[in-house]
Amino acid sequence: MTILSFACFSLYFHFILTVGFDYQVLALPTASSSEMRYLQMRAGAPFKIALFADLHFGENAWTEWGPQQDVNSIQVMNTVLDDETPDFVIYLGDVMTANNIPIANASLYWDQAISPTKSRGIPWASVFGNHDDATFQWPMEWFSDPGIPQLICPAVNSTYSGEEACSFKGTHRIQLMKHEIEDNVLSYSSNGPKELWPSISNYVLQVSSSDDPKSPVVFLYFLDSGGGSYPEVISSAQAEWFKQKSEEINPDSRVPELIFWHIPSHAYNNVAPRFGIHQPCVGLINKESVAYQKAELGIMDLLVKRPSVKAVFVGHNHGLDWCCPYQKLWLCFARHTGYGGYGDWARGARVIEITQQPFSIKSWIRMEDSVVHSSVIFSSLNYMYHQGIYNNSHL
Repeated sequence: MTILSFACFSLYFHFILTVGFDYQVLALPTASSSEMRYLQMRAGAPFKIALFADLHFGENAWTEWGPQQDVNSIQVMNTVLDDETPDFVIYLGDVMTANNIPIANASLYWDQAISPTKSRGIPWASVFGNHDDATFQWPMEWFSDPGIPQLICPAVNSTYSGEEACSFKGTHRIQLMKHEIEDNVLSYSSNGPKELWPSISNYVLQVSSSDDPKSPVVFLYFLDSGGGSYPEVISSAQAEWFKQKSEEINPDSRVPELIFWHIPSHAYNNVAPRFGIHQPCVGLINKESVAYQKAELGIMDLLVKRPSVKAVFVGHNHGLDWCCPYQKLWLCFARHTGYGGYGDWARGARVIEITQQPFSIKSWIRMEDSVVHSSVIFSSLNYMYHQGIYNNSHL
């Protein structure tokens, strides 16, 4: 299958946008918006978030295998969305394998990845991973028999023409984010403060009470952990931005905070289970070492000092899905959702559930076969956990 044929195939995924859940969008994000954006909880119902990590759309797109993996990934997301009916979705990085995408308009694959969420009228947000704007890597097999496969340019609906469409230089983070924000009213993503660029996806969202949109229940922070077009690191400038922003909007640390980025910090390696997963950690697979950021430049020191920070959620490692306590917060991996990327472990997604009265934050993993496992309840000083298998049931 050629790049053009896959681009044509992607256009068959047209959906009627219907809002199926009773949430309220209180402020639509724009690329230049600096205002706090809100999601309001439904009266009498918890607020549920699904995390889709490491989808890796566009991998080996010039083969028959590659596009089929994207179809499989869509099916995983469909299963999770139908089983869980979340109020919000977070794309936790490596939405695409940009180093396998030769066409200039890589947003085509990004649109494919968000299509299951968008078609259901569910709002979402995204952070970047190390593959989303990585430089194209020439496959060595192209330089032997049978040689470079047929690449037909431009891609369908591309704004590029002729040879320019096959630029082999990728689509930068800021272009991807600009496309997502401008073309999708349900996107809550942001291109972040310009002083932090080229680190792009740095922003915060507020989950508000069902009674009062100005009353925060939880703050959700998103940080760009780098990779691809620049080093895999959360910089000291990003750490300072988090410090200032959190003190501004949550000065007494009264409101709980959840943190999301892609590449785990060094702290994950410090708490990583050895030889299986044992209490107090919770999870099902522990099949590789933690691939952590290139440097630790202060963000974890800030997080552990804030009693309001309950948990950090990352992707990146496809063979890890555990949560482990680290001082007074939790460090959690999502579950590898996409069929792109390395590893043959079963796919799934981490789910987070926030309940206002009585307040609780709970998480579990929903698998592609609808099985649920590894439930954990987060709290400030104590933790409760139970690890079980539940078929087609909500916890």
